[in-house]
Amino acid sequence: MLSVEDALARVLALVHELPAVDVGLLDADGLTLARDVYAPFDIPSLANSAMDGYAVRRADVASASEAAPVTLTVVGQVQAGALADVGVPAGGAVRIMTGAPVPEGADAIVPFELTDEVARRAAGEDLSSIAVHHVPRPGEHIRPAGEDVATGDLVMRKGRVLDPPAIGLLASIGYAQAPVIRRPRVAVLATGDEVQDPSEVREAGRLYDSNSYGAAAALRRWGAEPVMLGIARDNMTELRAKLREGLDADLLVTSAGVSAGAFDMVKEVLAELGHIDFWAVRMRPARPLAFGLLDAPDGRKVPLLGLPGNPVSALVALVEFARPAIAKMRGVEPRPLPTVRAVLDEPIHNADGRRVYARVKIERRADGLHARLTGAQGSNLLTSMELAQGLAICPEDVAERAAGESVVVQLFDWADHAALLTDELDLNT
Repeated sequence: MLSVEDALARVLALVHELPAVDVGLLDADGLTLARDVYAPFDIPSLANSAMDGYAVRRADVASASEAAPVTLTVVGQVQAGALADVGVPAGGAVRIMTGAPVPEGADAIVPFELTDEVARRAAGEDLSSIAVHHVPRPGEHIRPAGEDVATGDLVMRKGRVLDPPAIGLLASIGYAQAPVIRRPRVAVLATGDEVQDPSEVREAGRLYDSNSYGAAAALRRWGAEPVMLGIARDNMTELRAKLREGLDADLLVTSAGVSAGAFDMVKEVLAELGHIDFWAVRMRPARPLAFGLLDAPDGRKVPLLGLPGNPVSALVALVEFARPAIAKMRGVEPRPLPTVRAVLDEPIHNADGRRVYARVKIERRADGLHARLTGAQGSNLLTSMELAQGLAICPEDVAERAAGESVVVQLFDWADHAALLTDELDLNT
């Protein structure tokens, strides 16, 4: 039986970064930049004013003060978006708006409030001249050309996961579309005669398909595009047909049918359609776990992750294996979940030498962070997963983590960690 690390290494060895596509900027949020981006021009393209005021020559106002202001002749005005049609002569000034190009000859901007403009307007006087009572620093309130990015600058590196500031920056250099790694399409299939879709009237002795919906929601959160294949019944013909239906995806995720039960036919069909690399991992929950490659009609090898049937096992397997696989397919370096150290309020028992992932709630107390179990830990108890903020880990070679011991807790990336943010957190992201 493989260790978690060995199983993950095999998964990551068989999944690959997907091809690049161009998408509109508003569709690029959360996607990964597929190539380095360089600035095609300066931003700003011209030196411009950071304030509403007057463009001046510093030498003309070097003696200005509140008591003895210097009066300059106003020779023109320039708005944002327009080019100055007049320069600043000796003894002159140009009225200028924020963002407007700095006229030739000016080496500083004096804001309106450091002149007598307000008083002149109140007195009904024109603005053919202006009194300045401030000595500006060299270049004061002037944004130089290329201050943000200069022509040829590396603006963003390949692998950057795009967010609102990055998308705004791409727009600022004229990108209407972004070159990105496309979202992985992940086909999701449930198996078993006992499973029904939640849209159906429940029949006695049957249960609703929680695995597909939980898996699809997690996959979407991690940046994939889930494709729901529905439910394959426990017969070889239907199972084979459903699996083939999913072979146009980038990854196929199934649930149930991979353990040693008499009706677990998924193993046989998977072996027929491709090669399965492993069937079990030394962990609890989620020991029965299949992974391998299926042969698609177009010649591609489609990775398959066969999840256990119990809903908690399925979600834990997704967190530990599907999440990093999706990251790699998206062109993102797979990283572990953030972790904290917390004191156990209750023991975690390890009876069979597997790595135990116990569902816990984190509490911040006066003496630090504490982890308490979310109730009974059966792999069928989905409520215990819904209450959990993370998974407390008991290693394979430890028979018990006793109450009062410090343990590592993986924090789910769908939980709200803001309430836990203290100096005691040791986030590894």
